[in-house]
Amino acid sequence: MDYHTDGELPSGITGKCLVLITPDAERSMNTYLGISETLSETELNHEAIAQSEYLYLEGYLVTSETGRAAAIRAREIAEQQGVKTAMSLSDPGMVTFFKGGLQDMIGEQVDLLFCNSDEALGWTGTDLLDTAAERLQEIAKTFVITLGAEGALVYDGNTLIPIPPYPVTAVDSNGAGDMFAGAFLYAITQGHSHEVAGHLASMASASVVGQYGPRLDHQQYPHLLNLLDNGPVGAAR
Repeated sequence: MDYHTDGELPSGITGKCLVLITPDAERSMNTYLGISETLSETELNHEAIAQSEYLYLEGYLVTSETGRAAAIRAREIAEQQGVKTAMSLSDPGMVTFFKGGLQDMIGEQVDLLFCNSDEALGWTGTDLLDTAAERLQEIAKTFVITLGAEGALVYDGNTLIPIPPYPVTAVDSNGAGDMFAGAFLYAITQGHSHEVAGHLASMASASVVGQYGPRLDHQQYPHLLNLLDNGPVGAAR
C-alpha cells in the first residue's frame, strides 16, 4: 500500500481497537487512535486528490481539530479539481454532538452521502424517514440511507430507490457500513447505476455481517462481483 508520504514517517504509535461482539451481533468498541489522532493538512497529497474520481471522508474526523481541518481542506481541493466528494456520517453520536463540525466538512453539498437511519433522522430532526430523505437532499446530491435488516434507500439525484435486504443470520455487525460504502463506490465508479450499486453493497454488507471480522476473504469477491456482470433481479443496469 502506498501512503503518499514526503520523506520520513513521523514517530508515533499505531492506533488499536478492541471490538466486543454481543450475541445480538452488535459491537462495543474500545479505541486508541494513536498517531491517527494527529492527522492534519500536512499529510494531504494534493496531487493524489486531484487524480481521484471520488474523495471519501469519514465523519469520525470531526472529533479531531486537525483532522476536521484536513477533511475540510481535502474537500476544497477536490471541489477545485472537479473531483466528486463522498462522506459518511459515521455514527449517531457524531451527528448529536458534532453536527456543526460535520456541516463544515460537508460544505454546501457533497456529491454522495452515506448514513444509517438513526443518523439520517438525527441530522434532519424528524421521526419520519420520508421527511429525512427529502431534507438530506439539501446537503447531498445523492445519498444512501442504510436500514440494517430492512435493506437501504438510495437517492440517485432524481428517484428514491428501495434496496431490499439479503437475508443472513447476523453474527457480527462490525465493518458492515464500511463494506457497504466501499462496494457502492466501486460499482458507481465502474459505470453502474446507483440502483445496481445499492444491490451490490447490500449483498456485500450482508456477507460481512454473516461472519466474524470486518473483512471478506478474497475468495468471496467473485460471487459478489458477478452481480455487476449479470445484474440483480429488478435492478436497472
